[in-house]
Amino acid sequence: MRTKVKNIGLVVLLLFALISLASFQTPSKAQKRKYKVVIDPGHGGKDSGTRGKNLLEKEVVLAVSLKVGKYLEELTDNIEVIYTRKADEYSHPKVRAILANDADADLFVSIHANAMPPGNEHVYGTETYVMGVKNEGRNFEVAKRENSVILLEEDYKEKYQGFDPTSPEVNIAFSIMQEAFQENSILLAQNVENQFAKRAGRNSRGVKQSSLWVLWNTAMPSVLIELGYLTNPKEEKELGTAEVQDYMASAIFRGIRDYINYLESTK
Repeated sequence: MRTKVKNIGLVVLLLFALISLASFQTPSKAQKRKYKVVIDPGHGGKDSGTRGKNLLEKEVVLAVSLKVGKYLEELTDNIEVIYTRKADEYSHPKVRAILANDADADLFVSIHANAMPPGNEHVYGTETYVMGVKNEGRNFEVAKRENSVILLEEDYKEKYQGFDPTSPEVNIAFSIMQEAFQENSILLAQNVENQFAKRAGRNSRGVKQSSLWVLWNTAMPSVLIELGYLTNPKEEKELGTAEVQDYMASAIFRGIRDYINYLESTK
């Protein structure tokens, strides 16, 4: 009799322990941190971006961006994806920045394709930009081109607070606005470029700094990725294929995933 009572007591204790463990673990899972990542396919609609002989920037970057979002949604359980566009539609930079800020996003990833003036068709490779003041030479040319979409707005001087996308004098203001997020932005950019070089087999031209309006106005770590040069015939042809678009999207996905994993490891 004592043995039966003892056994029943042990069973009750075991059940109590299991119930307690389950009730302890459930809130932990429910409270798992969700990171919000804004994927911003550059340009769209009336703003085609740069172009090669056959491809438009707005089309290439949308295809890659949707793949990036799909990888993040399917292969992670702690990332929420927010798109600034999922179709060929125009949205001016201020709206994109407001969308990211209103969502209280953790990351802003803007995806673009590059171009060079005639006579420089040999230039190719990926680049990832963070907000910065080093607007020298080629970096300033990229800033002018990517910022020039602002000029499509009839009331751009009021809408963008008098910002002149062709002026080098914006550097100091840009620097102050994004300084708080610089370190994390650079970490994410380095992750992406490393993935481009090592996993996607692309020619990485590295991480660069430039005064890009859409990065300036996002209140979170932000990067602008240039997938390659549509003015380089070989690279344009490659970027037009589903296979290379998959490689590029996978590289960006891994860069973002590794960045989030780093944040989790430092908690």
